[in-house]
Amino acid sequence: MTVMCDGQQTLTTGRAARELELRTGELELATQLGEVRTVAAGADGRPAGAGSLCRRRVPAEEIARLRAEPGFPDALRERIRAVSTTEAAALMGIGPGRAVRLTRAGCLGPVRFYVNRFGAVVWLYLAAEVADFADREPDLLRGNTPAAMRVMLDSGQDWRARQWRSRRIAQLMGHTDDPWEAAAVIAAVLPPEELASVAENPLERSLLRRLRPTLASVITVTPAARESFERVLTADEFDEVLWYRVHLSRCLERARKEDPGRPRTPAAVPTAVARPGQSPSFLNSPSWTTETSSLPSRS
Repeated sequence: MTVMCDGQQTLTTGRAARELELRTGELELATQLGEVRTVAAGADGRPAGAGSLCRRRVPAEEIARLRAEPGFPDALRERIRAVSTTEAAALMGIGPGRAVRLTRAGCLGPVRFYVNRFGAVVWLYLAAEVADFADREPDLLRGNTPAAMRVMLDSGQDWRARQWRSRRIAQLMGHTDDPWEAAAVIAAVLPPEELASVAENPLERSLLRRLRPTLASVITVTPAARESFERVLTADEFDEVLWYRVHLSRCLERARKEDPGRPRTPAAVPTAVARPGQSPSFLNSPSWTTETSSLPSRS
């Protein structure tokens, strides 16, 4: 079904996926990466209020633009192609064991994940980012592991979940200009006790829960899988938790100033508005890569 949103024809994501010859999961990733532009719509198909985080539609003109690109649909599929660690290793010309160590050390940030029935998290990486890393950091693919990285890995540290959270939060922050929804994005990755210590007002916490965005759509069929899924969604190490606490506090200060009565108003249906180019970078990387880090370094 095609409806008008903000004066433009739009399609449901299911219809858009068929038009773009993508699977549903591929389109979801494409929209998260900004490869396919989306707009928000209310429950009845009318434009949603600015700054909300929920249902999305794809403009018909965006479908036409992508279909007119040279190499469609293969070129679009290649830009969003996600690979496993084993496939990433093959792309870089190294063994799977070394690839695992590089990903655990934060050299590559996962773009997606799923949890198998045994509760093991399977990470997926953007093929284009894997190729770029191999070109940019050839010394890390061969030879001795840097001392700092070796110490970190030997101590059991693992950056994969942290980097996925960082990427996902940055994506969601770029989809809203509403201060309470921005606060809800940050609050979504904090443990309950940490959230309660920053947002002490029960009305504010209730609003943040109502506005909480979907961080990931992952099927979990066993208790072990569910537990692993929840661990991925929740910040755990001290400096990461501190980072999100500080940012939540700042978001709440802004929200209280700009919309002080919101926590006491009835719940509204959340929706989403994409704001291309407005996404702050929360992606953090260790010092042995050329990426810059916006989070405090791990000790």
